[in-house]
Amino acid sequence: MALKTLRTLDLNLLKVFDVVMAERNLTRAAQLLSITQPAVSNALRRLRDALGDELLVRKGRTLEPTARAQELWPAVRDTLQRLQNALAPNVFDPATAATTFVLTMADATAAELMPPLVELITAQAHDVSLRVVPLITRDPRRLLDEGHADLAIGNFPAVMSDLTARAQAGEAISFLHHRLFQGEYVCVMRKGHPLAKGSLTLKRYCDARHMLVSFSGRAYGFIDQALSALGRSRRVVLTVNQFFTAGKIVAHSDLLTVLPRHFVNVTGFADQLVLRELPFVPPVVQVDALWHQRQDISSAHTWLRTQVMSLAAKAFGT
Repeated sequence: MALKTLRTLDLNLLKVFDVVMAERNLTRAAQLLSITQPAVSNALRRLRDALGDELLVRKGRTLEPTARAQELWPAVRDTLQRLQNALAPNVFDPATAATTFVLTMADATAAELMPPLVELITAQAHDVSLRVVPLITRDPRRLLDEGHADLAIGNFPAVMSDLTARAQAGEAISFLHHRLFQGEYVCVMRKGHPLAKGSLTLKRYCDARHMLVSFSGRAYGFIDQALSALGRSRRVVLTVNQFFTAGKIVAHSDLLTVLPRHFVNVTGFADQLVLRELPFVPPVVQVDALWHQRQDISSAHTWLRTQVMSLAAKAFGT
């Protein structure tokens, strides 16, 4: 029978549910919870009985959540986080904390922000760990919602527009953001490329062969949108999902690509590249930090955001 009231529910079961949803593995969940695997299985069984849903179904070596579990998890995780923050507010001390933060960003952004962040962590928060995972989407809200990342950094125009529209409509907003810097993009080619000298006209640019940094693999990006508005197009013959890879390929081919200007200087092979201004006005690329609202009152997360914002301001003069 499905649960009718919280009176009969052991709230400890929700903690088990949260950890199992995050790990999708009973053994790892048991280790994190410091209980036995049979105890985890028993807790899940009791919660399944209470809610009238299987919640997690074994598929091979992993546990796959049901639609009901996916629906419940964000609310459960948010509630547990808020309760934790209420019971132990403002307890984060970087000098003694052993917290792990997960950030997702493109390699061009990581190349600029991570070296000084690691230096700061080493000096001020020796036991804090950082995990940087590749940014493979222009909408990281699901990653943040499901707890797979604590902070997303990147260009998220559709997300920003959606959040603004929701705020203007008076709807509840589950995500918060902060503008870090404005990216400036340039055309990049190898030294000795036929287009490295002379006027880089729009026609010469469009007639060339291009490579695109695409997180999704789709051969169409913001540069193509700008060209389309001018009634022009280019031929993208290669897509890659990292800026560093794009720069390395360009240095050894006749392909053109578009890279953040700041990134070229940290590649280690800038002397092999030529930067040319694009022969049209490219769209403004805003880079934002995005996080789930439940993290906003966390003193640990507040500390992390403050460091990232400060380092971005120093690096990009914002």
